Amino acid sequence: MAENSSAGYITHHLTYLSSGDSFWSVNIDTLFFTVLSGLLFLWIFRKVAKTATTGVPGKLQCAVEIVVEWINGIVKENFHGSTKVVAPLALTIFCWVFIMNTIDLIPVDFLPQVANLFGIHYLRAVPTADVNATFGLAICVFFLILFYTVKSKGLKGSVKEYTLHPFNHWAFIPVNLLLESVTLIAKPISLALRLFGNMYAGELIFILIALMYMADNIFLQSAGGVLQIIWAIFHILVVTLQAFVFMMLTVVYLSLANNKAEH
Repeated sequence: MAENSSAGYITHHLTYLSSGDSFWSVNIDTLFFTVLSGLLFLWIFRKVAKTATTGVPGKLQCAVEIVVEWINGIVKENFHGSTKVVAPLALTIFCWVFIMNTIDLIPVDFLPQVANLFGIHYLRAVPTADVNATFGLAICVFFLILFYTVKSKGLKGSVKEYTLHPFNHWAFIPVNLLLESVTLIAKPISLALRLFGNMYAGELIFILIALMYMADNIFLQSAGGVLQIIWAIFHILVVTLQAFVFMMLTVVYLSLANNKAEH
């Protein structure tokens, strides 16, 4: 299928730079931009921490302080326990996901064309538009939920929580375990699919708008430019909201795990 056709253009932009086959394949572009986003987050916060001043703060320090205080306040309101670990975790999740989402605002052809100069023919730059990346984040949250459940209830209490609720009788243990397992597993799945679905849809809309530039009609080309700007402005809200939702639900899930009542 020719890459200059509409179908070929879409297929090309939705193809990962992969290594390996089938289940064991690794999306190298997803890993690269995920790590790059994490390093950028660490570099920005390290730079602010090293140059922080008690006088009038610079714009970057001011922005970082606002984000830190805002997330710290959210965690204190929603997590009923020690926030020494959860607050930095929430800050990391929000900033990391936000940076990965923001890559979607870069013109869809720019990074693939740069990669093509180095002999790389396929490149998808938005890690959160890859379900593997979002499930990787969600699985980490899943294990944190289990950790805080055991930490707050103990191993015995955790077993009781999942086997004697909602029906507090030994005969209903299989039913209780099934119901609680479904509820528990649904949390990381909903986290992963919500983020992936929104970012994938946003990426696809950018690609479809970019197709309008390929038309011979000058009206469609002009309309594509206008739509590109409008969607980019709207997508800024989507990028921020999805990072916030992922962070917020993580804090809520950990709070529920940390404060489960024993039945």
